[in-house]
Amino acid sequence: MDCTMSFPSVHFVPVGRTLCRYERITLAAHSKRRRRPPKNLRYPSRPKQPPEFGVNLFLKKPSIMSEPTEEDMDEGPHEENDENIGAVWGSDELEAIASLFQGRIPQKPGKLNRERRLPLPLPYKLRPMGLPTPKPLVKLAAPSVVSSRASMAKKVYKSPRFLVGLAREISRLGPDEDASKILGKWVQFLRKGSLSLTIRELGHMGCPERALQTFLWAQNQPHLFPDDWILASTVEVLARNHELKVPFSIDQFTSLASRGVLEAMIRGFIKGGNLRLAWKVLVVARRDKRMLDSSIYAKLILELGKNPDRHRHVLPLLDELGERDELNLSQQDCTAIMKVCTKMGKFEVVESLFSWFKQSGCQPSVVMFTSVIHSRYTQKKYREALAVVWEMEASNCLFNLLAYRVVIKLFVALNDLSRAMRYFSKLKEAGFSPTFGLYKDMLQIYMASGRIAKCKEICKEAEIAGFKLDKHLVSYDLINEKQ
Repeated sequence: MDCTMSFPSVHFVPVGRTLCRYERITLAAHSKRRRRPPKNLRYPSRPKQPPEFGVNLFLKKPSIMSEPTEEDMDEGPHEENDENIGAVWGSDELEAIASLFQGRIPQKPGKLNRERRLPLPLPYKLRPMGLPTPKPLVKLAAPSVVSSRASMAKKVYKSPRFLVGLAREISRLGPDEDASKILGKWVQFLRKGSLSLTIRELGHMGCPERALQTFLWAQNQPHLFPDDWILASTVEVLARNHELKVPFSIDQFTSLASRGVLEAMIRGFIKGGNLRLAWKVLVVARRDKRMLDSSIYAKLILELGKNPDRHRHVLPLLDELGERDELNLSQQDCTAIMKVCTKMGKFEVVESLFSWFKQSGCQPSVVMFTSVIHSRYTQKKYREALAVVWEMEASNCLFNLLAYRVVIKLFVALNDLSRAMRYFSKLKEAGFSPTFGLYKDMLQIYMASGRIAKCKEICKEAEIAGFKLDKHLVSYDLINEKQ
């Protein structure tokens, strides 16, 4: 029995034909259409066009290309990969491949010590090297950029406007209301040290009880206390308003308190006029060898120097300041000590302070110049005082009324009429009104020079200003007659 089997739609590959190694053999049963060859093999390639004009054919390597045959067209596009695999390598290429396994690729001989050309200068490298801008100057130069980066809480917690406004809101509270009513609203914006300015402002407003309430509220806030700034401000406000209860064991208190709290207590007692307690706290601090700021000594010297009976307390403070290696005195502190020392006759202290202040690199003010001139005038060192006047003029320091008063007195003592008249006219041009002492000094120098007409003119001018100099004029006339 003959059995015939038919395989419909099966494509048999001829035996003598090679297949591509990467080509898959699929049964045609899954697809009814025969696979079409790609377009580049279905259509013959177009003939080569002539080369463009100007192209150098000698620089171009000849490429060996064989024209496709019908057999190649039937084989498909993968036959080209087989032909490329069997390509012939050149000697240079084989040498380069072999050198990869041997080591370094041999280089062609050339200039071994050749000089490399310098790179072109870049614009940012041509600029002169400068120091970087300090951080505070950057903040001043671009405050908007810095403020935009800062958070809201950072802007508020140290803003004087906000903290002073907080003190005003607290001061407007009723007598039955507590300061925590206002402080509780802004607790998330406060940091350590913020409320010290608020407490001091409440002290200036005359509300020491509100300052104490603010301090007691801050004590219950863990992110605000302990803080020496708040404690020192509260102690100073209470001491200035006589609300601070000093314990009997003040020795134990000063040993436990920090330096800032001790200085705040002494400042509060001085501003409140309680010099006895200020002196007591200072004596205990000195006995315990606690080093306090020099400005505390200057403020206490100024207040003690106002009372002649307490001059004996000034001398040990001056000696202690003189023994210090470093002084931290402001210009106001120096002038305050100079005035007290001039009254006490300690002129050497005035001169040493004046030379120390200039050696520290600071420019003396008109008040300091006037204090030194007055000190030398009191010693009757008129020529030395005149040198300070020229130094004051060279520094372009503007004179105030007291400076004109002291300088005119110096020229009257030197019997220098022309300079006394010049500075008297300068005083009027500056917009100052002469005092009774200035009229008296000018009358004295005019009488000494025999300028009677000028004496009468000064008397009339003084009468217009509300002063009477007739008695002084008669006394000068009697002195001249006796002479």
